[in-house]
Amino acid sequence: RPATYVHKWWARRLGTVFRAVLLEAVGASEARPGGALDGIVLYEPFGGSGTTLVEAAKLGARVVARDINPVATLTQRQALQAWNFAKVEQLFAQVDAVCRDDVEGLYVTADSEPVLHYFWVAVACCPDCDEQVELFSTYVFAKHAYPKRFPTGQATCPVCHTVCPVDVVADTEGQCGHCESPFGLTGPVRGRVMTCSAGHRSEIITALGRQAPQRRMYAKMVKTADGRREYRAIDAFDLDLYSLAAKMLADAAPHELVLPDGDLDDGANTIQALRWGYRTWASFFNARQLYSLGRIAAAIRDLPGRGPEREALAAAFGKTVEHHNDFCSFKGEGTGPVRSIFHNHVLRPERCSVEGNPWGAHGGSGGYAEALTRLRRAHEYKLGPVDLVERDGHVVTVTDRSAPVGQRIVSSWDAFMRTPGSAYIVTGDGSSTDLPDRSVPLVVTDPPYVDNVHYSELADFFHAWLRGIGPYRGYPTLATTRDQREVQNTGAEEFRDMVSGVWRECARVLTDDGLLAFSFHQSQASGWEAVMRSLADADFVVTAIRPVVAEVTTSLTKAAAAAPNRLDIIVVCRKAGTVTPSSTPAQARERVMTALIRLRDAGIALGEGDALSATRAAVLALGTYPDARDWDVLRRSAEVHAAKAIIQLAAPRER
Repeated sequence: RPATYVHKWWARRLGTVFRAVLLEAVGASEARPGGALDGIVLYEPFGGSGTTLVEAAKLGARVVARDINPVATLTQRQALQAWNFAKVEQLFAQVDAVCRDDVEGLYVTADSEPVLHYFWVAVACCPDCDEQVELFSTYVFAKHAYPKRFPTGQATCPVCHTVCPVDVVADTEGQCGHCESPFGLTGPVRGRVMTCSAGHRSEIITALGRQAPQRRMYAKMVKTADGRREYRAIDAFDLDLYSLAAKMLADAAPHELVLPDGDLDDGANTIQALRWGYRTWASFFNARQLYSLGRIAAAIRDLPGRGPEREALAAAFGKTVEHHNDFCSFKGEGTGPVRSIFHNHVLRPERCSVEGNPWGAHGGSGGYAEALTRLRRAHEYKLGPVDLVERDGHVVTVTDRSAPVGQRIVSSWDAFMRTPGSAYIVTGDGSSTDLPDRSVPLVVTDPPYVDNVHYSELADFFHAWLRGIGPYRGYPTLATTRDQREVQNTGAEEFRDMVSGVWRECARVLTDDGLLAFSFHQSQASGWEAVMRSLADADFVVTAIRPVVAEVTTSLTKAAAAAPNRLDIIVVCRKAGTVTPSSTPAQARERVMTALIRLRDAGIALGEGDALSATRAAVLALGTYPDARDWDVLRRSAEVHAAKAIIQLAAPRER
């Protein structure tokens, strides 16, 4: 869904899943979606990336969304609003004319060949002998994604930093062709510990002394005149060019650059960076990156007007800062070359970082030169949305199942009612809206996790730049996107208190026969109890529990868990009093196990974590009915049935 990927957001859910939820909510099917939601107003209190909103708009709904975070609001606006693409191209050309040549000139060799990547290593001082230790875990800094087929990799000589080709499958040592030194390929870092040449072992964090590490540039990848990519050592010209960039940054007039503003605060997702000594958002970038990105950001800031086309170019800049900072690493050849700062949903410092060209006309990842292509894909998708359907056991793409997307964004309910073809998208607390009582028949959403990904802590990385650019009128200029009303807590009870307020507001604005459906991912019993109790607090009852694969299967956050829980649960609710309970805990388990076994037999890799999560959700959901609301009993019952579910899921398939 290119329209929802103009700007970064985290834990995105699959558009196909939310499309299915919307169709089933109104009794329609993918075979004949038509205008299934024509005239229906949908409310999304946790707007996020805008996935639900786009799917609803494609089916003819009018959409209303809130999110407490302005970066999420920016993402939703790009997903929905129409662009005059000729104007997008015109404005992009102005940015290109202002800063392209200056930025590209900082990423060249002495012979004016384009440099695609510079390779850097963090350096720490041994606490015992003051030796500077380059924090390599391996001296092999570049290899192919498929090393058995393409075994040649590149190592840096630890003595002189000459680039030395090695066989990454067979070699355990390298031989420098310049200083003739043999060297092992294993570096001085093991886990969190480094060892200097004298044998002193120390924790890296201790050696850094809570100061951000100095970094040393040791290699580069060059695009030669005949189009080849060649690895070379850093030379005097490279060092002088970097020094020139640093001087240009220091000498820049105050208004010449837009630079990231703000400090890091303590948090679950900022703690690693703080321990490594990163105190400001600007410290995430080296001097050349700050100058280059600052030039591009200033050119966007200075574009005329405040229309959706300028806003789109400002939003597209997020991809560039995401891939051009000291927290990026090199993935290798045969794949996208750069791992972005958010490849694992946290702000984890990289010991070996890669610096690409932020304009990137000659290749790389996330260069601003790609912005026009990314926006064109989003624009074309909005004009003619593509959907995935099943035909004869195969997934195929179709273009005739959805209406075009291209709303005008408004910022009040009154304006929404007065303006045909509008979408009401605003930054705000989902527990307090200007929507009238019983005005919305459908609420479909994806609330935050109880723990894990703390969106505002990550979104501040972008906000530090956006507040200087001003993507649209009214974009907040506060130092942080953190908000005490944010539904994001490490504690289950605190989460329950916050999300209950949003559910109460949903109950107020929902029609009496309306439906609330949301996707939720949670591995802990306490988290499931918190969300079910929050629904009961708001007088909702759960009428269905549906396990689904709702996020891309490459999610590192899920796959890295001790007992991976790959599934989300679609929770369907009605207002209390509209339905009566019809389940015992055993029946609830059997229903959810039927769904899990269907997924397993269809080839979805499931494990204990999936059985635990789905069964806890199904059993604890019974507590939303007053007659079954003994949470102590349900909590014990959920664990008993979860244990049975694990055994049942592991049983051999019936033939």
